[in-house]
Parts: sequence; C-alpha cells; structure tokens
Amino acid sequence: MDPECSRLLPALCAVLADSRQLVADDTCLEKLLDWFKTVTEAESSLQLLQDHPCLMELLSHVLKPQDVSPRVLSFALRLVGVFAAQEDCFQYLQQGELLLGLFGESGALSWAAWSIPSVRSGWIQGLCSLAHHPSALHFLADSGAVDTIFSLQGDPSLFVASAASQLLVHILALSMQGGASGSPIPKADAWPVCAQKIVNHVEESLHSKATPQVTQALNVLTTTFGRCHNPWTGALWERLSPPVAHLFERDPIPAVHSLMDLLLSVARSGGCRDTGSPVFNFAACGLWEMLAQTLSRLSPTQAGPLALGTLKLQHCPQELRTQAFGVLLQPLACILKATTQAPGPPGLLDGAVGSLLTVDTLLSSKSACVGLLCQTLAHLEELQMLPQCPSPWPQVPLLRAAVTVLHLCDGSADPGSSAGGRLCGTLRGCVRVQRAALDFLGTLSQGTSPLELVLEVFAVLLKTLESPESSPMVLKKAFQATLRWLQNPHKTPSSSDLSPDALLFLGELFPILQKRLCSPCWEVRDSALEFLTHLIRHWGGQADFREVLHSSEVPTLAHQLLQDPESYVRASAVGAAGQLSSQSLQAAPASPENPQAQQGLLMDLMHILSTDSEGFPRRAVVRVFTEWLRDGHADVLRDTEWFVATVLQAVSRDLDWEVRVQGLELARVFLIQGMGQPSLHCPYTVGLPGATSPRPHLEFLQTLCRLPLFEFAFCALLDCDRPVAQKACDLLLFLRDKTVPCSSPQEAGDSPNLASVEAALQRWREGEQAQPLGDLEPEAMLAILRSLDLEALQGRLAKSSDHVEKSPQSLLQDMLATVGVLEENEADCY
Repeated sequence: MDPECSRLLPALCAVLADSRQLVADDTCLEKLLDWFKTVTEAESSLQLLQDHPCLMELLSHVLKPQDVSPRVLSFALRLVGVFAAQEDCFQYLQQGELLLGLFGESGALSWAAWSIPSVRSGWIQGLCSLAHHPSALHFLADSGAVDTIFSLQGDPSLFVASAASQLLVHILALSMQGGASGSPIPKADAWPVCAQKIVNHVEESLHSKATPQVTQALNVLTTTFGRCHNPWTGALWERLSPPVAHLFERDPIPAVHSLMDLLLSVARSGGCRDTGSPVFNFAACGLWEMLAQTLSRLSPTQAGPLALGTLKLQHCPQELRTQAFGVLLQPLACILKATTQAPGPPGLLDGAVGSLLTVDTLLSSKSACVGLLCQTLAHLEELQMLPQCPSPWPQVPLLRAAVTVLHLCDGSADPGSSAGGRLCGTLRGCVRVQRAALDFLGTLSQGTSPLELVLEVFAVLLKTLESPESSPMVLKKAFQATLRWLQNPHKTPSSSDLSPDALLFLGELFPILQKRLCSPCWEVRDSALEFLTHLIRHWGGQADFREVLHSSEVPTLAHQLLQDPESYVRASAVGAAGQLSSQSLQAAPASPENPQAQQGLLMDLMHILSTDSEGFPRRAVVRVFTEWLRDGHADVLRDTEWFVATVLQAVSRDLDWEVRVQGLELARVFLIQGMGQPSLHCPYTVGLPGATSPRPHLEFLQTLCRLPLFEFAFCALLDCDRPVAQKACDLLLFLRDKTVPCSSPQEAGDSPNLASVEAALQRWREGEQAQPLGDLEPEAMLAILRSLDLEALQGRLAKSSDHVEKSPQSLLQDMLATVGVLEENEADCY
C-alpha cells in the first residue's frame, strides 16, 4: 500500500466507525472497496490487516451495528469478504469470531439494520467473496449461513433474491470442484455437505405446492447448468430430472417460463469444458422427450419461445425440430385456413396442423390474438436469419400468410369462414400486428418467390402506404419493407437493375410518395424523405428510374422541405437534396442555360449551415458537403478552395460539437485528395508524382495556408469536447506525416515569420485561444507541426476524463474532506 494512503487510512477508518459523521456517498464507498480488492490482489490480506490495526478496529466495531450506519455496515460486510477470500486471512478472522458474528445465524439476522435491503445485499456479497476455499465451505456448513441464503431466495427485494440464488450456485460449484480430473463422479449421497444441503433444498422446493418455491429451485438449476459444464452436472440432472418431469403432470403447470429456461439451459450445456466429452446422454436422460412433452402441453403463446429455443439448439433430433417448427407455424396456418375457402395449396405449412387450442387463442380476445401473432411473426423473422433455419423453408405459404395478415389489418381480407370474419374484426387497424407483419415481410424478401406473389406483395405495400389510416410508424415500416423488396426480389446475383414490374410499381408509388411528402405529420414527411434518399442512392444512375422520378413532383417537394418547420425533416431533406444533386436529379436540372439551379442548392445548404437554429440540419449539411467533396461534385470542382474555406469558416464557429467533428472529416478528405491518396476529382493532385517532384506539394501547402483549415484544426485541438480534439489531433498527425518530410528543419528555420508564430503559439498555450494565428507560410506551418508533441496529446485524449487525478490517495483525501478532517487546501476534486 502507498505510504501516503497508509497515513490517511486510520483517520478514514475512524470516520467510517463514527455513526455521527456524514460518510461519503455510495459511489465513494464502491471505489474504496474496488481499491481494497486491487490491493489484496497484489498483497497478502493477512499482512495488510496486521500492518494496519485500524482496519481490524473498524471491522470489530461493526459487530455493534447500532453504532454504525447501514451504508457503512454493508460496506464492511463486503470488505470482510474481500479479506477472507485468502484462506490464511480467513482463518485469522475466524479465530476472533469476527466471521461468526457477522455471517452466523446469531449475527446479522438479529440486527435492526437487517431489514434494510442494502445490508442483506452486502451480507450476500461478502459471503460470495469469501467462498473461494475449503475453509469457507466448512464455515458455511457449520454457521447456518446456507439456511439464511435459502430464506433470502424469497426476499421482497428482487436484487437480494437474485443474488441469493446466484450465491447458492457459486457454493454448489465450489463444493463440487474438489474431485480429481477423470475420477468417477460420486453418488449424490456422498457429495460434500454444502452440496448435499443445497441439492436437498432444491429437490424439496421442486415438490412444493407453492409456485414461488418451485420458481426459485428452477432458477438455481438454470443458472447451474448455464455456468457449470463439468461431469457432476450430469449426475445432478439424473437425480433432479424426475421431480422436474413431475411438474408437467400438474394442472396448471407451475412456473412455466422458468421451466422452459431450465430445459433449454440443460440442452445447451453440451459437453464438459475440461475434457470435451459429453456431460449428458440426452436420449438416456429423457431430455428430448421432456421437451417434446412440454411443447405439446403448453399453450401456443407459452410454447413459442420454447419452440424457437429448441430450433436454435446445435444437437437436436430432427423429429423434435419438426415439432418445434410446427408449433411456430400453427398460428399462421390457422390464419390462412380461416381466410381461404379451399383447404389451401398443397404443402400448406407442412407439419403445422392448426390445433383447436391455437384457434381458440386467436379468437379468445383481441389482446391474446395480437400477442400471439406478434410473437409468432417476430420468432419466424429471427429464425430465418439464423444458421439453424429449417430447410426447406416454406417461403410461399409464409409470404402468403404475411400478406393475408396485412389484409386483415387493413380490412380488405376475404373471410373464408366465421373464424375469418372474427379475425377481420379483431385485427382491423391493429398497429402492433401491422408493424410485426411488415418487419417479417421485409425479411421474407431474402427468399425466392413466384412473380405473382411478388406482385401481391407490391400491391399490399402500395395499399398500406396509400391508406389514410396507416399510422406514422406503420408507414415507416412499409417504406423499409418496400426498399428491401425493390432491392432483392427475383434478381440474378449479378444484377442490381430494377425489374419491369418494379418500375411499374415505382410509377404507382411516386404519386403516393408525393402525398406523403406533404403530410401534416412530420414523422411521415421524415420517413418519406429517408426512403427517397435510399432510392436515389441505389438507383439514381439508372435511366428508367430517372425517367420515373422526373415525371413526378418529388424532387421539387424534397427541395421545398429544406424550409420545413421541423428540424428532423429539414435534416432528412438536406440528405435527399444532396443525393438528388449528386445524381443531377434536382428539381430544375443545371444546364449551360440555367447554372443557377445547382448553385441555388449549394447556397441554400450554405445558408442552413450558417443560420439554422437546430443541430440536426447543420450536421446533415456538412455530411452532404463531405460526400460531395469525396465524390467530386460539380459545384465543388468549380471552386474547391472557395468551397472548403467557406464551409470551414462556418463550421469553426458552430457550437455543436458533432458539426465540428464532421467539419474536420471534410478537412481530412480534402487533405487525402490533395496529398495522401490522389483523386482524379481533386484539381490539386493532377499530375502529382509523389516523391519525385516536391513542387506540387509546396503548391498545395500554399493553398492550405490560404485556407482556414490549419487554424480550424489547431483551434479544435484545444476544444473542450474530447471527440473534436481527438479528430483534430488525428488530422494534424496525418498532415505532419505527409508534409514534414518534404521540408528540412533548416528551411523551416529560415522563415521570417517563425518568431511571430512562436509568439502566437505561446498565447494559445496560455489560454488566449481567441487570438488568430495570422497568415502563415508553408515553412512556418511545418515548424508548428514539428513543435507539437501530437503523439503525447493523442495519448492523453485517449484516456478517460478523470485520468488527471483518480489515485487512491485522492479518494481518501476527498472522503476525509467531506467530514472536515482535512484542511480545505488538502482536498482535491475527485
């Protein structure tokens, strides 16, 4: 321990032991505990206690809990656990009966403070810390602590109850880890005392008629099989699987969710972590039969999560996988059957016979129907993206079912039965189901579907987008699903062109998009602009798409939304207008006769960057300008120097740190094009031969000196927002590495302005950041770059914001300062 900390520790222990003192907050105590953990990892806990008697005095004082605040009491319990984790220190503390007084039956349970959850939590955490060696196991077996842990499983505080269950698993694992590797697993009646006690308690709880006790037992077993992958867990399951199986014979089945979690945890436990050999013979222990029985006994809503979990298992019999997949498909099979006059197409969701139970659930109430359908659609969406996805995948019936669900929601479905009529009434206008169905429909775009069904998908998407009853969130989901179907349906892997049917669909879609761009709801306008931006990014270069777009008013409306009263919409309009301009798709295309059209958008965006009161549109403008610079936009090429200078002047004055960061990114792109990785679009890199001819480099450096780029980067280097300073540091490092080698120190030292530059730098270092650097020559700029220790600054910026002072000494000083033990000038701000 640091000598200064040793000097401060007695005073701090005295403060903690004095109930009249207002002790520092919980955060300081947590940091103090973390420090003690660090110390004990490097030193002997026993030696630490012997060298610092004040610690033993504090811990002994805690045996009189009426004289200690609950906060300090909880801290001390955990601190004792940290010290007692080392066996020699544990025995030292046990000799003075400190451990028994704190963790025994006659100790903490008799305290008035035991009623406070934080004290009970501290007691559990203390035991968890010390339970790391055989001496601790003997103590736990003899002190009655295990029985107290059993009672805390039902604690009214969920945090305490959960910690108690976790502690039981920890003790059980510690008890069973003593056997030699490869030695036979002893029978349960020969297990260590603590292990027997815990297993007996779990078994008794499984036989209990009280559901909470059954739940507690199942949670302990679930955690055990999730954490422990040793051979003894096979013996544990062999003993406890009969009472678990007996739970299925009850009506109703108790603790269904915990029971499912246990079965999946056992099935996932796989092999022994140490040897790689199987822990379980699943067939012999009856696990697969138990899972199959559970799937058949549970209600459709309960069985869904178990079916999905079963299908995710790596090793699962095909028969069980088929049963689990059938459970997931049942609700959609019932939907199709209820809305179709005929029995349905051949192979209709094979293996998913619509059971009466599923039909009853769908028709019992709106909440039950909506809950089951949303769960089913979400599970199938997740399953399709997994490696364990069943093959063959019933793409056609699932796609037909998703379309049917959307028809039920918009009221256009043809009910083929009385059940179908009731479903129409239940699901009409249901936003939750519409959102889930649209998400699933978008995922189904990854599969191969017949053309007639794809046209049905386009039709239902158009209907959803056009319907005045569609909510903003439903419209957003419909736009997303539409984009996915335009990107992927019935295409060859090498083709990204829109199909003729997709172009016809777009011809019908753009009038609807125009309507949505004029919606009174800003969320709808925003979603429509985002959708338009994605369309242009993917297909803006295709002649057929350009023709369809130009035949609509969409580009004009997108430009008008730059003046929208809502900042989110303005930001999305900036992105859409930027994409339109990049593809020469703006409302009034620029031409030799009308060059003002393109310049008009540039000046509109410059105006937004300089005057918009909200950050979102300004950020969007700088992102668009960065893309324009990177892609060689015509407006940028017309006068790159003016463009970069104007943008950086505006960005350098912006109060939004994200705008400044994006401005630095624009500067980085400009530098890369000019000197790092030459681009054909950059006028300064034409004919740049690299190291063979330094003259173009010097010309570009002179350009940099005329621009405000260097001054902006240097200002950002001292920015109070760390991401800005980090970005500026990276930029200047890049600039230095690319430019300094082309000029020798002697050349830089000959600059007549170097003295004034050094004076300006000194003013900046002293805090006069408002002072401009003034006009610079390339040599002076290079000298400044060499004079800065940018690597050291980069390292400091990479550290957390409290790296300047977070030492243990500082922590102890601050805690003492809060109670006035230190003089004012001895405390620092932690």
